[in-house]
Amino acid sequence: MTTILLFAPLLGAIVCGLFWRVIGERPAQIVATGLLFLSAILSWIVFLTFDGTTEQITLFRWIESGSLVADWAIRLDRLTAIMLIVVTTVSALVHLYSFGYMAHDDNFPEGEAYRARFFAYLSLFTFAMLMLVTADNLVQLFFGWEGVGLASYLLIGFYYRKESAGAAAMKAFIVNRVGDFGFLLGIGALFFLVDSVNLSDIFAAAPEIAEMQMTFLWREWAAIEVVAVLLFIGAMGKSAQLFLHTWLPDAMEGPTPVSALIHAATMVTAGVFLVCRMSPIIEFADAAATFIVVIGAVTAFFAATVGLVQNDIKRVIAYSTCSQLGYMFVAAGVGMYSAAMFHLLTHAFFKAMLFLGAGSVIHGMHHEQDMRNYGGLRHKMPRTFWAMMLGTLAITGVGIPLSYDLVGLPIGFAGFVSKDAIVESAYAAGGVGQFGFWTLIVAAALTSFYSWRLMFLTFYGEPRGDKHTHEHAHESPNSMLVPLGVLAVGSILAGMVFFKPFFGHVDEVARFYGVPYEEPAAAGGDEEGAGAGEHHYAFVGQPGEGALYMAPDNTVLEDAHEAPKWVKASPFLAMLLGLGLAYQMYIRRPEWPGQLARNQRHLYAFLLNKWYFDEIYDAIIVRPARGTAGVLWKRGDGSIIDGAINGLALGVVPFFSRLAGRAQSGYLFHYAFAMVLGIVVIVTWLMIRGG
Repeated sequence: MTTILLFAPLLGAIVCGLFWRVIGERPAQIVATGLLFLSAILSWIVFLTFDGTTEQITLFRWIESGSLVADWAIRLDRLTAIMLIVVTTVSALVHLYSFGYMAHDDNFPEGEAYRARFFAYLSLFTFAMLMLVTADNLVQLFFGWEGVGLASYLLIGFYYRKESAGAAAMKAFIVNRVGDFGFLLGIGALFFLVDSVNLSDIFAAAPEIAEMQMTFLWREWAAIEVVAVLLFIGAMGKSAQLFLHTWLPDAMEGPTPVSALIHAATMVTAGVFLVCRMSPIIEFADAAATFIVVIGAVTAFFAATVGLVQNDIKRVIAYSTCSQLGYMFVAAGVGMYSAAMFHLLTHAFFKAMLFLGAGSVIHGMHHEQDMRNYGGLRHKMPRTFWAMMLGTLAITGVGIPLSYDLVGLPIGFAGFVSKDAIVESAYAAGGVGQFGFWTLIVAAALTSFYSWRLMFLTFYGEPRGDKHTHEHAHESPNSMLVPLGVLAVGSILAGMVFFKPFFGHVDEVARFYGVPYEEPAAAGGDEEGAGAGEHHYAFVGQPGEGALYMAPDNTVLEDAHEAPKWVKASPFLAMLLGLGLAYQMYIRRPEWPGQLARNQRHLYAFLLNKWYFDEIYDAIIVRPARGTAGVLWKRGDGSIIDGAINGLALGVVPFFSRLAGRAQSGYLFHYAFAMVLGIVVIVTWLMIRGG
């Protein structure tokens, strides 16, 4: 079953890419979509029937070179099962959605068969992501990692006739190569230390690596810290964390289904998955974990501030993705890997719905993406409006605060439950977690503001922009609306349904992930403590036992449940603050945003230009690189190399050619004389050498 769900998307890509001329373009799309739904159904069966025991399914021997042995194998554990349902479910819905969205695409000449190619890229992307999450060794994981990068390049630049799309695809590809270089160094370091790339071998050796030193960049470091930081640099590129984030907003140049697939459930979550997968390494690397928390928290704040002023509806949601990924990394950095995976799961539902909802708006508004030209669309697109409303309620964290303390179950939308889990974990971790906690609270308020700003500008108020476009605005077809309905269910229920396996007490989380744990009395509690129940369970076991590794001294999970009530209520209060301010500025006083932008024009420009990261990179990297390339081209290649070759061609070679030509007189006695002269020279040289 696992093998079928893994290779079904690859078969769909082959059918759409190579055989659509045989069976027809639309039948090829149907085949690819059907195979994705088959993969999604099998993934849910695997997830719901999985007993928590790690399985390794070897398909065939792939690489064998000395001690480097890498089988093509499937590692099936709870972490893999979670990613399978996320990737295949969202991808299947995106395939279905693309039937309606791409039906009237006008970016290609009439008669050009591009839809089959688009579906082939989507399926190839999904297969590469499945290869990544099912990998049993780091080489296989890196293969899927790079496959996702290739497919994203093809999808982001799908509108190849647009110069901006080609530039965005190239930017995504190059920036990700920077992170991937760090990842590749991390793989090499682990092979150097363990002499294996197999995940089981690496996890088992984690305690030994924690005691090792290694030379890196001309000094000695703790080996575990070097490896963890290098792996996280790879995650930073793929998950668009600060400094390697610049490709993410530009990825909006691709079709909207691509944005949903990349930003919701696949490519950008690969970094979070990698950090959680390598939890046996991260758990021993305290400095690296601190680095992860700081980068994640600052990224969440940075992206939220930029999202406040963006006007392109897709870019607002893109920066929202960047910010939410920061939440996940904070959770992983404080040792709450299960909370990171929890938010990854819920985020996939509501972020995919927001992107597909935005695509529905763009489709209905004839490809207009500037929110300043929207307004009053809830009457024209009621079903899209309610889908976007549910997604906004989920991402901003609407729910009943402290409901878990009152009734034993959190009541609220998916984002409310999973985001609160991360915030409480950051507070409970102490130390750098406190920085993460306060930064995430501020980010939550900003998230609420820009999310409700999007809703108010798009669906409320008077129509703005082109009158003709508004008159012809329309609801999307059912092929686009059905996926929104399915994702709406996940956005509402996923948090409450999956709360206990992801953020319950130790015994509930441990059983879900197959992690060994001790009963209360065995963990050292007295009989009274044991009778009190769940709060005295403890993680035990060695790295590699279970899908995640949480050290016995990792008490963040239980401490988070004991967080003060004001901590648990703070994300909800931050949401209300953002909602109230957005309502005041975009419903009651719509003239305020313009006045504020004029009064604070430097701050507004700073945020509108994304903290000037692109300009800084352009000044210190792009321009010097282009200048150096220009010098090497014009001076090196043009003047020196071409000059030398041209000099030989125009001067030296003709000179000797003329000399050789003069020697060819055509008289036999001239040639006989030359032969005799040659013999004399040779005999003389031999006599001198012999003497």
